[in-house]
Amino acid sequence: MTQLPEASATANPPLADSPPPPPPPKGRRLLWFLTVPVLLVCAALVTVHARGVSSANVTATTKTLAVLNVNVLHAQAGSSVTDLTAPGTIQAFSESPVYARITGYVRSWTADLGARVRKGQLLAIVDAPEIDQELSRARAMLTQARATRDLATVTAARYRELITSHSVSQQEVDNNNQNLNAQVANVEAATAEVGRLEQMQGFEKIYAPFDGVITARKTQVGDLVNAGNSGTGTELFRISDIATMRVYVNVPETYSGSVAPGVPASMAVASLANRTFGGKVARTSHAIGVSSRTLLTEVDVPNPKGELMPGAYARVQFHLTTKTVPLVLPGSTILFQAKGPHVGVVNDQGHVELRQVTLGRDFGTSIEVVSGIAQTDAVIANPPDYLVDGIAVSVQPTQGGK
Repeated sequence: MTQLPEASATANPPLADSPPPPPPPKGRRLLWFLTVPVLLVCAALVTVHARGVSSANVTATTKTLAVLNVNVLHAQAGSSVTDLTAPGTIQAFSESPVYARITGYVRSWTADLGARVRKGQLLAIVDAPEIDQELSRARAMLTQARATRDLATVTAARYRELITSHSVSQQEVDNNNQNLNAQVANVEAATAEVGRLEQMQGFEKIYAPFDGVITARKTQVGDLVNAGNSGTGTELFRISDIATMRVYVNVPETYSGSVAPGVPASMAVASLANRTFGGKVARTSHAIGVSSRTLLTEVDVPNPKGELMPGAYARVQFHLTTKTVPLVLPGSTILFQAKGPHVGVVNDQGHVELRQVTLGRDFGTSIEVVSGIAQTDAVIANPPDYLVDGIAVSVQPTQGGK
């Protein structure tokens, strides 16, 4: 058997340890360390720029969406001649309760509820026995005083004659003269007391203080009535003068400058349908009520037939000429807020100005604006409830280019 030579040993002799690869140059290592941060910085800048662009786009979009699209209009001029209708209360021109002047019992009454009476007409008679007895006693005291005065007159005259013959002293003469003067004064006092009691006795008869209608009778025969006023006395009757009626109306402050004495007015009441009563403003209070912001106005209305009744509700219409011409706006332009009615006006910078306005008459679809805006103001046609002062808006053109 022939042996083959060891090919592996001769063909691949063992290799000696090879030396390590040479390190990369220092320039390439530095370039590598600089490239990575630069790439990172570039990536960060790109990210920041992208975010900035996105934020700017979002901001622009938000601002675009935040601008409210609105339609505007201008107020139309109204009329300076206006009719104001306001509620009123009818009262008698004069009204007075009738009290007893003395304390006593009602003997009789002659005027019942609704009766028309004349001034000085007898209404009732009150019996006052105490006054009658006091008057009798006073008259007796007056008679006694007169008798004493007459005796003093005679006595004083006699003493004046005796002094001439020196039969009496001057002191006695003076005493009798002074006694005469005292008795004369007593007679005058007794006369005044009789007159006072006669006046009191005259109050037993109750008379009407003026022409009118008995609107209340609060007494019966036999009632004990007390003398006095509304606090202590007993009210027997209530009488009202209804020949002319006073109608009290609260006129809004807006029209207070146009309401003056002599302004014509007409009145209607529910109880007399299709009837109107003419009158004129008689007087005003010349003061605006703090709580109601109205002017108390009195209108005098003739009532010769007595058709109008005190206490009735009336609708009073004034024919006024206002000093300023009001403006008219659609009712949809008004914002009713806690501080009062407002309208939104677009200024030259495209921002909203909420202006408080004073309203006049309401015509249903439109309403008068007395103050707060000018005719040249651009008023927002249909303002939303969330409209606030200073918000940016975009005015949209109306149909037809108007």
